[in-house]
Amino acid sequence: MRSAAAVLAVALLATACGGPAPSRNGDDTDVSGTVRLLTPIFEGADGQKVLDEQLAAFKGRYPKATVEVDYTSYGKLNEKLTSSIASGRPYDVMLMGVGWIPPFAAKGALAELNENASELNQRYNERVVAPGTYQGKVYALPIMLDTRFGIYRKDFFAAAGLTAPPRDFTELREYGRRLTVRGAGGKLTRAGVDILSNDLRQTFLPLMWANGGELFTPDGKPAFNSPQAVGALQLMTDIIRTDKSEDFGFTQPGAATGVALAQGRAAMMVGHNNVWQAIQETAPDLIKDDKIGFFLIANERPALFQGGTLAAVSAKSPHRGAAKALVSFLAGKDASLAANQQRGNVPALKDLAGSDYVAGNKAVQFAMAHLDAAFSEGGVPAWLEIRGDFKAAIESALLGKKTPQQALDDLAAKAQAAIAKG
Repeated sequence: MRSAAAVLAVALLATACGGPAPSRNGDDTDVSGTVRLLTPIFEGADGQKVLDEQLAAFKGRYPKATVEVDYTSYGKLNEKLTSSIASGRPYDVMLMGVGWIPPFAAKGALAELNENASELNQRYNERVVAPGTYQGKVYALPIMLDTRFGIYRKDFFAAAGLTAPPRDFTELREYGRRLTVRGAGGKLTRAGVDILSNDLRQTFLPLMWANGGELFTPDGKPAFNSPQAVGALQLMTDIIRTDKSEDFGFTQPGAATGVALAQGRAAMMVGHNNVWQAIQETAPDLIKDDKIGFFLIANERPALFQGGTLAAVSAKSPHRGAAKALVSFLAGKDASLAANQQRGNVPALKDLAGSDYVAGNKAVQFAMAHLDAAFSEGGVPAWLEIRGDFKAAIESALLGKKTPQQALDDLAAKAQAAIAKG
């Protein structure tokens, strides 16, 4: 079975060799026609209601434009995008993740937006604008951010005589050991530090960045098997295999809403900013009594993982004016605030820092206050082929099947092959 990237490349080659070009309705000034939107956010009944309300406002502003929505998940997003391009009928507006713009822009699948990056930096944090650019051109606007950072239970820390969160890797391990609780027969009842609830790649990366590592070199070669990166994976391995601060399988990868923390099954974790919303719903007394705190992962430098959702326009959209208007609308103040409130995420617009939503969410406040320490994944056109291999590589080290160096060397070799293949 061919990879999604291969399907994308073949589809774009066919288009370049005589496939249909956009119609004259693609004029950027013509805000009319039916625009097809693919979105991995606004999911569920509540999310669809929010989007319906926003699209009604968009229709009021642009009465000649209509939006047809196709909902998907991030797990199926790449397949949906590439399949639509291969079919010759791509979506007009595509919502993508951070790190996704270079792969699609490099293949000619995205339309350049009428935006200036330096001007966008006045409205958004510069870290948020950069993922929407490729080779100096703007291809996408940010709607929301997803961040990962340290989260801890202040009450558990106080009971253990700890007055502040860990400042470096040494303290992270030490605190993890002190906060771990095991019952009869050594059964784990509370993880001192939970590194498994969050997506494993998105746990490893902020640790790598905090240790001074990088994903790729400036000329686009894998750098995630450097001594700094190996040290980050060694830390994760030591937490599981040496310190026994968490048992593999105690929490499940992908459950990044802080359930273990809320239940008292973890004292601290690397987690997602939407933990605040989850705790408000499941254990509101923890918020009322100020028992939840946050910290930047740090060692050689502080680091915060920053992902997010951006809106882009297909290069083959026959209604480019309407598509670009929709992108600007979704990245605007009202629509993006509604999207972030629904998901418990971090607004990309600086103006929303003073909103009631942000004022009532300390996790979002923490993320927005520390975006200068944020790092994002991606950076090379082959990223979408590479990203899925991180989980197995990290697991091989955590399970003792490979050393951290071996696991990352093998991963880097696979990544280099994907990059060389183009």
